[in-house]
Order: sequence, then C-alpha cells, then structure tokens
Amino acid sequence: MAEHVIEMKGLWTQFGDHIVHRDIDLGVCRGEIMSLVGGSGSGKTTLLRQMLGLERPARGEVLIFGEALHGSDPGIMRRLRDRRGVLFQEGALFSALTVFDNVALPLRELRTLDQGLIHDLVMMKLRMVGIEPQHADKMPAELSGGMVKRIALARALALEPELLFLDEPTAGLDPDRSESFVTLIRELHRELNLTVVMVTHDLDTLVALSTRVAVLCEQRLLIVGTLDEVVANADPFICNFFMGERGRRALTAGKGAQYLA
Repeated sequence: MAEHVIEMKGLWTQFGDHIVHRDIDLGVCRGEIMSLVGGSGSGKTTLLRQMLGLERPARGEVLIFGEALHGSDPGIMRRLRDRRGVLFQEGALFSALTVFDNVALPLRELRTLDQGLIHDLVMMKLRMVGIEPQHADKMPAELSGGMVKRIALARALALEPELLFLDEPTAGLDPDRSESFVTLIRELHRELNLTVVMVTHDLDTLVALSTRVAVLCEQRLLIVGTLDEVVANADPFICNFFMGERGRRALTAGKGAQYLA
C-alpha cells in the first residue's frame, strides 16, 4: 500500500452556520501530484490552508507525515514546517526585500547557517528555477509575472522540502510562460522526488501535471482518482467542468500524468 504523506480523516469545515466541507477523507501518496479542483466557493484553497495548518477544521483531523497537525508539540510543528514548501497564488514575495533576500529568508530563520553557505544555497535555488545571477539584487517590482513565480518557487524549495503546495501556480501567466512553468514543475517533481498538492482551475495545467485529481462538489469529495477515472464519471459537474470546449482541448492534447513517469 502506498505511503500517505497527508491524511485527512472525517474533516468538516464550518464558518458559523455555513458548512464548506462534510466528512472529507483524503490521502495524498508519497511522490504523486494531487490536484484539488472544484467550482467557485467549493473550498479548494480552504482545504489547502488546512493541510498547511493555517486553518483548523471544525471536526476531523489532518495528519502530515503521520503527525497530527493540530495539537502537536511545537517542536514537531517546526519540523513539519521545514519539510514542506508553499507557492502562493501571487507569489507573495516581500516587496521590500530583494530577490536574494526573499529566497534567503527561510534559510536565515534556521539561525544555523553562515552567510557564505546561505549565499551559495540561494544562488543554487535561483539557478534551479532558471533565474540568472544578475537578477538576485532586483526588487519584486522590477520583475515580470513569470519571474515572480519562479523566485517564489525557489523560496518554497529553499529548505529542500519533501512536500510542495502550489496554489494556482500558473494563474496570471500567458500561455508560453504557463507552459514553461509547468515544464519546470514537472522536472523538479521528478528530480527532487517531491510530493505535490496543487489547487488549480487551469485545465491545461491540471492535465499536464496531475497523477490524481480530487474533485470537490457540494461540500464533499465527489471523486478521487486518475484523470481517466475522473473524466469517466458521469456526474453533471464533472461533465461540465471537463467536457466543455477548453476541457476537451486540454484532454485532446494528451499531456496526462503518464508523462510524469
């Protein structure tokens, strides 16, 4: 049986009288790319935030690497944070810090590395995501949207995590930059043996990267499976989501999860 890096058991999300999720059971296996999809307001990003420990479910539990995310010892929580990286939707770079300092921030927070080693690690991470050294001293306002995404990804990978969270990784990118960024994620997933959880509404990104897909609909997980299994489901939401013009075009392109092998 595949090892679960993330387990959500009996999870409910509720804000006042408004229920977002009911009885969510979800396991994310080591090494896969799990995509979370659903309509507007279905709670995709909320579910991601609960996996990150930024929000607490009303009921149920979230386990990361076998450790309960809520109520654990602070030392365990720190170790769990060091084993995961996050790429937020807009990059979330600190506007007052240079490219170098944005990527160096998580390394400096460790308080155990000398400046020479931090410099070498930051430059290595920037090279890893295709950013040339001359951009290290630039400010975020000087960067294109594609560069912001790559630098934010470098920061997410700074601590060499095993688990990577991506929130709408290609949102705001033009088709060429989006395709290039998808290729980068695919290569890093393979080379670094990452487990990836991704929220996306972009069908091209979904088809190109997903090992499995979890579909949220009407407060529940409608289905969790491979892309072929999900598309074969006759539920009206899935038919509308995947079998429209854009969905058919993305599926016809044939860039499925088998290309991750």
